[in-house]
Amino acid sequence: MTDKDKIESEILLQNNKPIDDFLGLSSTEIHHLLYDTYGTNSVVQFQTIIDDTTLDQIPLFLIVESYLKIIEREKSIKLTPLGALPKKVFVELYDKRFLLDEDIESGLIKLWKEDDWIVIKSARLSLELAGIVKRVSGKLTLTKKGIGLMQNRNRTGLFKQFFQSFTDKFNWSFNDGYPEQPVGQLGWAFTAILLDKHGEEPLNMDFYATKYLKAFPKFIEFFRPEYTTVERQFLRCYSLRTFERFFLWFGIVKAEKKERKLNVDVDKYQRTDLLRKIFKFDNK
Repeated sequence: MTDKDKIESEILLQNNKPIDDFLGLSSTEIHHLLYDTYGTNSVVQFQTIIDDTTLDQIPLFLIVESYLKIIEREKSIKLTPLGALPKKVFVELYDKRFLLDEDIESGLIKLWKEDDWIVIKSARLSLELAGIVKRVSGKLTLTKKGIGLMQNRNRTGLFKQFFQSFTDKFNWSFNDGYPEQPVGQLGWAFTAILLDKHGEEPLNMDFYATKYLKAFPKFIEFFRPEYTTVERQFLRCYSLRTFERFFLWFGIVKAEKKERKLNVDVDKYQRTDLLRKIFKFDNK
């Protein structure tokens, strides 16, 4: 064996060595998990078939289907002069009560405009980024891809394409005032593995945040000690993006909410059966 062969062999061994902070995954496996999440080498994969019973339990997906059916029914939706959905559309969707907003339900805010319910705006933009809906001359219509998915009743295909767009293309920081860096979004599948391993019992958010930060410590550098500690800001950002506005929206976790709403770290989360009905994990 030449010196070059020895060096390449050593690098290969190092890259495939299990690392404790990565839950026993190697550097190579983490790279695929982060940057090719849906590729064949990723340790987290979609289930081949996600049946209708499972899809019917995913709140955000039910909203997506209902929204697409409205476009299908109306042929097109004319946006407001500011480029938002008209009130009648998002009110019709909200009234289905698939995914309720605490502030709207409590009366703290009224549902007057699209921005009052970030769920629908997130879904709408993700569908456009997925190439399922297109915006032309101030109107929304289904694309050829969207028409095909709806006509063929390809619910599994629709879900997977929407989910991939939501995680890979839609910027989660769009919904909050935290740093634009992909805290929580990059490595969401790592958190999914954490849920698979530890989510059987309700656990405090700091359990997941600590393990995520240990694997990806650079993320703490994007926060500044302005109104509270950087650790507290990171925890709130990670919790909001990963659990409150992702896993909960998809029904992958359920929450034990405490009375003190602002103290996110006192809330506990537990995985639901949907996690393993949507994904399969090859990290044992």
